[in-house]
Amino acid sequence: MKRLLRFFFSLVWLVNGLWAKVLDGVPRHREIVARILGEEHALVLTCLIGVGEVLMAAWILSGIWRKGSAAAQIAAVLTMNVIEFLLARDLLLFGGWNFLVALAYVGLVAQVEFKPPRGGWGHGASLPIVARRRRG
Repeated sequence: MKRLLRFFFSLVWLVNGLWAKVLDGVPRHREIVARILGEEHALVLTCLIGVGEVLMAAWILSGIWRKGSAAAQIAAVLTMNVIEFLLARDLLLFGGWNFLVALAYVGLVAQVEFKPPRGGWGHGASLPIVARRRRG
């Protein structure tokens, strides 16, 4: 199931990056970038954002440092959505509700990559991010 969800996460980034932004398949994305960063370079900046999203998809598929890619996804989605909510809400697919969709996405990413192993973190297991040092 985790493999399928990771594929889904990468597909979200690939479609939004490549089709919607790089290939300008969804002009609304360029309009959002223009509203936030200015019209003059909106096309180029939207394309660069899209390339970053395609790279995120590749990172997820690579399986390299999964917790790092999950943290990067969560940070990127929350940052983008807060900025868009504040500055371009009227251009969002679901308007003000877009933020709830983003929260559901990052919640699922967090559940997949940061869920404690069966049995929890106890029983001699250390946190995967920071190993605790015992003093004796």
